[in-house]
Formats: sequence, structure tokens, C-alpha cells
Amino acid sequence: MATLLKTSTEIQKGKNKKSKDNATAGPSEGYKPRKDKTLMLCSRGVTQRMRHLMRDLEVLLPHTKKDSKLDTKSSLHLINELADLHSCSNTLYFEARRHEDLYLWISRTPNGPSIKCHVQNIHTMDELKMTGNCLKGSRGLVTFDGAWDSDESTKLMKEVLTHTFSVPKTSRRLKPFIDHILLFSLLDNKIWFRNYQIIEKDPLTPSGPPIPSLVEIGPRFVLTPIRIFEGSFGGPTLYSNPEFVSPAATRASIKREAGQKYRVRKEGETDREERKKRLREELPEDTLSRKKVFA
Repeated sequence: MATLLKTSTEIQKGKNKKSKDNATAGPSEGYKPRKDKTLMLCSRGVTQRMRHLMRDLEVLLPHTKKDSKLDTKSSLHLINELADLHSCSNTLYFEARRHEDLYLWISRTPNGPSIKCHVQNIHTMDELKMTGNCLKGSRGLVTFDGAWDSDESTKLMKEVLTHTFSVPKTSRRLKPFIDHILLFSLLDNKIWFRNYQIIEKDPLTPSGPPIPSLVEIGPRFVLTPIRIFEGSFGGPTLYSNPEFVSPAATRASIKREAGQKYRVRKEGETDREERKKRLREELPEDTLSRKKVFA
């Protein structure tokens, strides 16, 4: 992972050096701007809430391109070819399992790295009904809190999220306004996503001095990083979350506990029947029993 970060910093330094050389050479040899595009697609079996989350992210990110649902869940390397056909360098792939679990792949195609996350606590814009609002197609400021610079794995995730969610200036559907903030917070080994509107003036005192404030727009969701792969949708594992427990294993443990209660109850009934039978056999025969009276 350290070699990847070192290589990215060397490439960035080389680009900055080229831009300085181009600036000194003349306006005809200017620096080529960033033209990142993000491919967004999902698998079969997504629910209504998952589909609405994808629609909200598509509205927030004007540099995304949508594709039809992917039929296979084993051959994820085909997504690299789809991204190449759409001229996209980033990919957001929503993978649904059992119609209730949602996983998100964030990848730099075609060479990687890629991050696999579990999506929880999904709240869409229509569900929240917040008072905030922003212009459709405007650029959002991608911000991170201070906890992202504590580890190499978090630094790598920060770089991938920056390239995926930051809208370049060359996007065709872009409007030249910056009126909202995309916030990624790192807490309890989870990534918390929030979207806020930037308000320059207080609505109660419109004629007063400008007082910047933030109002939440939506959507909301929480990402739990599972693994970081060196390649795009595969390859050697750079980071693995040891605390992650799959939701299927959690549901299985709950069912196992419920089954344990049922087994304990049935075992108690069996022991009670055996105890009653043993007591009947151990007691002496009554003198007024039918066998002795009518003998």
C-alpha cells in the first residue's frame, strides 16, 4: 500500500512539474485538465430503496454515466470493459444480495485499486424531506475530517473517494456553481456520508451581513469498509477489516439462538415425560386397583 501511495505522489509531483513547465513554455502548451468520469451500475435484485439511492447519487454527481444492470455476480472483471467503453476511469457498482443486503464497489478502472464496502442506514432524499436544496448539476466540495490521515489504508480510501465523487471542470452537464458540500466522516471504522447546502446569508435577516451556514439535503448512508484490493474488482488484498461480520452471519446467529430456545423447551418436555413414567413404575401397586378388585 505504501508503494501505491508513493507512486501516486510521484505521479502528482510529475504532473505539477509538467504544469509549471507548460506555464513557462507558453499558453499554447497548457496543462491538460482532469477528465474523470464515473460509471454507475447495479446488479440484479436491487430493492426500491437501493434504486432511489442510486438516483440521488446520479443527481448529485453530474459526471456519472449509468449502465444497465449486470447479470453476473462472479465475473466482475467485465465492469472494466464496460468502463472502457464509456470512457470512465471510476466505477460505482452496487451489488445486492438476498434482496436486503447492499454492497458498494468503488474502483479505479482498469488498474485499481478497488474498495468493497457494506452499505447501511440508507435514507434517500424523498424519505428525509430536509429543508436544504441545491442546484441540479452544480459542483460539490468533497471534504474529509481529520481522522483520514491517521493510517495508510484510510489515506488510500480518501484518494479513491476524491477521484470518484469530485466533479471535474470539464463535465458536460456541469453548471458553474458550488452550493453544496459532500462530507465523508470516519468514525468507529465506518464512513459516514452527508450532503449539506451552503447558505451564505441568514434567511431570517436577508439584509444583514453574510453568515455562512450549512443545511442538510440528503441522502444519508454509512459505509463499512470490508477489503481493499490492489487491482480493479480483484487482486491481492491490501487491507482487510477484521471486525466486519456479514449480515447473513448475524441473521444466522439470531436464528440459531431462537432455535436453541426451542430445543431447550422440547428437551424439558421430554425430561418431564420420562420423570412421570419413572415415577409410575417405581410406585407400588394400589390395593384398590382394577386388577386386584376383579381378580
